[in-house]
Formats: sequence, C-alpha cells, structure tokens
Amino acid sequence: MRVDFYQLSESPVETALPALAVKMREAGAKVVVVSADAAQLARIGDALWAPKGTFLANGPAGGPHDARQPILLADSLEAANGATYLALADGQWRDGAESFERVFLLFDETSIENARQTWRSLDGNEEATRNYWQQTGGRWERKA
Repeated sequence: MRVDFYQLSESPVETALPALAVKMREAGAKVVVVSADAAQLARIGDALWAPKGTFLANGPAGGPHDARQPILLADSLEAANGATYLALADGQWRDGAESFERVFLLFDETSIENARQTWRSLDGNEEATRNYWQQTGGRWERKA
C-alpha cells in the first residue's frame, strides 16, 4: 500500500482534488472519495465535473449505478465501484484504509495533528510506503 499525504496549504480540497483525480484516472484506477461532511462531498462532486480541460464522471454512493462510477463519493470506505484508490478528503484516517492499493490523505491546518499521528502509526509498517507532498506555488512538491 502506498499512502500519499497531501498538505493543503494554498487551496481547499475542492480545488486540489480534481487535479489529483485526473492523474488517478489516467492511471486507470477507480476511486472512492470519502468525507464525513456531506456538503464537502457535494462541493467535490461539482468540482470534479469541471476541472480544466476535462470532466471527471462521479456520483454519490447509494445510487443505482455505484458499480459503474469511476469516482464514487461516500461517507464510508465501502467501494461499491471496486475502487483500488482511496482519497480521504476530510483529512481523517479510517480503519480499513490499508486494504486499498493507494491512499491519498488530504489535510489542512485543522487536521494536521491527525495526519502526523497517521504518519507515525505507519512508521515501521513494511507494507506501507509513505510520501509527503506540500503545495508550493500552486504545485505539489515532495518533501518526504
């Protein structure tokens, strides 16, 4: 499992996630985006339909076509679309995230302590590869 920590220091998740999702889809992955905040998921869904140069089909979990959604927006880790990539949009790690091939933990100042705790909890886990990315001048720079 690869875990990428994305510190949102210049833009909110609704702005940052679509660009990352483009790369996820280019890799051929299905994605489940998880947040406990329904309003945040709605904003993310709207943003995914309108990134620069393309759109990213998505839908909320619980619909009749969950299995066909390339990007499923959910409040739990249940990947009804068969996703192998998980984006934790609210900055909160969840038990069971380890079952995904790749996890994107997006966090801001309000969830930085949770991200640090998660980083430490994965230390020594031979099955986990960790990467830390920070926004710098509108770009992502790998810091660790």
